[in-house]
Amino acid sequence: MRRGERKVAGTTWPRLLVFVGIAAVIVIADQVSKAWVNASFGVAYTTGPTPNVTLVPPTPVLGDFVRIAKGYNNGAIFSLFGQSASFFAVASLVAIAAILWYEVTRGARASWPMTLAIALLLGGAIGNEIDRVRLGYVIDWVDMGIGTWRWYTFNVADAAISVSIVALLVLGLLGDPFAPERPDEASSATADPAPPGAGRG
Repeated sequence: MRRGERKVAGTTWPRLLVFVGIAAVIVIADQVSKAWVNASFGVAYTTGPTPNVTLVPPTPVLGDFVRIAKGYNNGAIFSLFGQSASFFAVASLVAIAAILWYEVTRGARASWPMTLAIALLLGGAIGNEIDRVRLGYVIDWVDMGIGTWRWYTFNVADAAISVSIVALLVLGLLGDPFAPERPDEASSATADPAPPGAGRG
């Protein structure tokens, strides 16, 4: 830890501020985009019973490749495990608490790419959790694909979670080459070698 960096449990103030800032940007972008889509577009699909809703066709953005298709998702990311909003609301709270615990207690031992990936994961989890608690479902709206071959409809929070998972997998497979050296490793690497003949009788 450099001079001037005040430590908070297992992390430092600058790292914690960056971590929280990135997560906050994701949450704000997610909620603002969802509010705009919810106010401006009709429902294109729903994963659960939604009375008095007339479904409308998706709105093309980049032709048929990218469309806005507002949907009310009662399941998990990418509309998986439908009609389980209550379960995933509780599971998300546990995940959010675990992410915060990891960063506060072990953040200083992780690399900056690891911290950025976890911040994306936190922001995405909070973004979708706000929907589940406030609405009882998650608003998805980005629809991508070619013709009838479509990817799962998603939102900004889902995108952040997906990028985070890919980054964590890559870092895990590479052994996180950006991780800082531990104090014991650094001291052993820089220690003066024993002089010739030392230890001999």
